[in-house]
Amino acid sequence: MTANASRVLVLNSGSSSVKYQLLDMADGSRLAVGLVERIGEATSRLAHTPLSGDGVTREQEGPIADHEAALKAVAAELQADGLGLDSPQLAAIGHRVVHGGLKFSAPTVIDDAVLQEIERLVPVAPLHNPANITGIRTARALRPDLPQVAVFDTAFHTTMPEHAARYAIDVATADAHRIRRYGFHGTSHAYVSRRAAALLGKDPSEVNVIVLHLGNGASASAVAGGRCVDTSMGLTPLEGLVMGTRSGDIDPAVVFHLKRVAGMDTDAIDELLNKKSGLVGLCGDNDMREIRRRIDEGDERAALAFDIYIHRLKKYIGAYTAVLGRVDAVAFTAGVGENAAPVRAAAIAGLEEMGMAVDADLNAVRADEPRLISPEYARVAVAVIPTDEELEIAQQTYALVSA
Repeated sequence: MTANASRVLVLNSGSSSVKYQLLDMADGSRLAVGLVERIGEATSRLAHTPLSGDGVTREQEGPIADHEAALKAVAAELQADGLGLDSPQLAAIGHRVVHGGLKFSAPTVIDDAVLQEIERLVPVAPLHNPANITGIRTARALRPDLPQVAVFDTAFHTTMPEHAARYAIDVATADAHRIRRYGFHGTSHAYVSRRAAALLGKDPSEVNVIVLHLGNGASASAVAGGRCVDTSMGLTPLEGLVMGTRSGDIDPAVVFHLKRVAGMDTDAIDELLNKKSGLVGLCGDNDMREIRRRIDEGDERAALAFDIYIHRLKKYIGAYTAVLGRVDAVAFTAGVGENAAPVRAAAIAGLEEMGMAVDADLNAVRADEPRLISPEYARVAVAVIPTDEELEIAQQTYALVSA
């Protein structure tokens, strides 16, 4: 790494997409953001926005065959802005990797052995790790001389004690197949819990926070003094809260019942619980804005879906209050958490005896900065904190390669 290298390219490779941001860690500024979607289709699309220039988004449509072609197209767009991958100012490429198992509890420079271990974890993250691996291989081929860093969604949750991480099943079977609770959205939970402490004017080590990451995928975490002690997602991102298309917590015997009585095979049950459940399964919509519109028009199915969603959320707030013993803040984040004031109000309503309340006027304000929405008298601060997973990945990546 050259002396003046301060830029980090963050890549989030999905099965048919690549999200990316180029950041300058000298001041935390974003130089460019973009998305390649529908990779492998005739209707592929690349949208690139240079934030260091005129800020006008450039789009191109047409077939992009694979991730290698996608990253080459991204490199060309960056080159056109004078931000090419060959720049001596580029310090590293940071990759979001969903599952790091127990082996990876911190950002890690990727070599062949690390990549092999990420591949070994594919059975517990079959929807995510293969795409992450493809992005890593492609980026390494494009810049084999540049440090490539894996930042794991699961890493923040590796501090969970065994009594929170273990399932109550036969230990030998669990260990043989690496069955335990890993948790996800870790970069978001880490970032938001730190920002919550800063909002209170305290060091993270002094603060206990319940983080509610509410998007199409949703998870909660209990963070004690900067360390995760419990989280709602488990072996996979299916466990926990009601989500856009995922069921969250259900009786495990539902799976046996569907197989024996409904005649569904494993793949069909998997698709049901991951893609046809949650809000979309309950009312046909997974967009909270549309659900609220339907509720306002008197739609009973939408109202029931919302009530189920809130009921599960309240249960986790209560459970994590018990786990932490003392709660200093509840922080809402991600698409729903940041933008859906009715969700925040309903989730906290009735929790006054636990020291939690929401001020209606503060809750109605829309802003891009972290803010409190609780009244001054509330014992527990309730906050809205926009998450920034890309910045978190870039910071962790840069800290590692510049150490």
